Amino acid sequence: MRNRVRYVVGVALIAAVVAGCGSGSDQALRMTLSALATTTPKAVAATPSGAAPRCDLKASLRPSAALPAPGAMPPASFMEKIRRRGYLIAGVNAAFLHFGYLNPFTGNIEGFEIDLVRALAQAIFGNKPNDVQLKALTADQRIPFVQNGTVDVVVDAFTITCDRRQQVDTSTVYYDAHQRVLVPSKSTYRGLQDLGGKRVCATAKTAPITTIQAYPSHPAPVGLSQAIDCLVELQQGRISAISTDDAILLGFKAQDPYTKLVGPNLADAPYGMAISKAHQDFVRFVNGVLAQMRANGQWQALYKRWLGTPVPAPPPAQYNG
Repeated sequence: MRNRVRYVVGVALIAAVVAGCGSGSDQALRMTLSALATTTPKAVAATPSGAAPRCDLKASLRPSAALPAPGAMPPASFMEKIRRRGYLIAGVNAAFLHFGYLNPFTGNIEGFEIDLVRALAQAIFGNKPNDVQLKALTADQRIPFVQNGTVDVVVDAFTITCDRRQQVDTSTVYYDAHQRVLVPSKSTYRGLQDLGGKRVCATAKTAPITTIQAYPSHPAPVGLSQAIDCLVELQQGRISAISTDDAILLGFKAQDPYTKLVGPNLADAPYGMAISKAHQDFVRFVNGVLAQMRANGQWQALYKRWLGTPVPAPPPAQYNG
């Protein structure tokens, strides 16, 4: 079967991506997120509630001692099912600059997370890393699409939480983000503490919106389908701030230089790949691929390509069984 990348992107999502780029330029689109490696103020809480996590958030299933050879997946394994199908189906983002982004100049979805998907495909098929079908999802589609088998894996800024761990399995952490606040550059707001009663936007039904709801200053949370929709609302003056993962916010800042990040880290946001609980063999396989990428420098190379320098150490793998 010939190599190919299949894209499944909704028209509304494409419109949102283009709208989010409205204030930027080609140069802004190509800007790296090297600011992610800079020091930010100390986090005020490890979780939205400030309480200890109710589960071991970052621990996942231990991979086998050695990965199977590409193209030779274990019989009856989920990886062999994917190999027989001929392509990996991944749920991704198409509006997350440098992670999973529909480049309007090429028509391709590209970024750090997309290259992680290609690495998984290459580990299954061999020298055919483009044998993938990318499905651009909204945030509320991610868990149901994993559970019902519409996608094999979600690689879409999926923050690991205890509630989500009850619904799907997650890989080891491949990226550590933190929730912060983005406001217009002329704003005097210094963080959520100054936004009591003000409209603050995040993706609906996600950890960031929960943090906004629980914050002592009582901001007015605005939950939208996608984070990029919040940027449009901010540009049009219908909200006072956006509060979500700093990785996303720095992408917005690159698209719209008339914005700034303010305030401390509000919550940790460890990103993991979401996989059905019915496919623990695939969880272990994915963790094996990620372990190999950390060890051979591929993770670091992808970080440098998409997010700039300095390149930090990759998040260490933690296992629980």
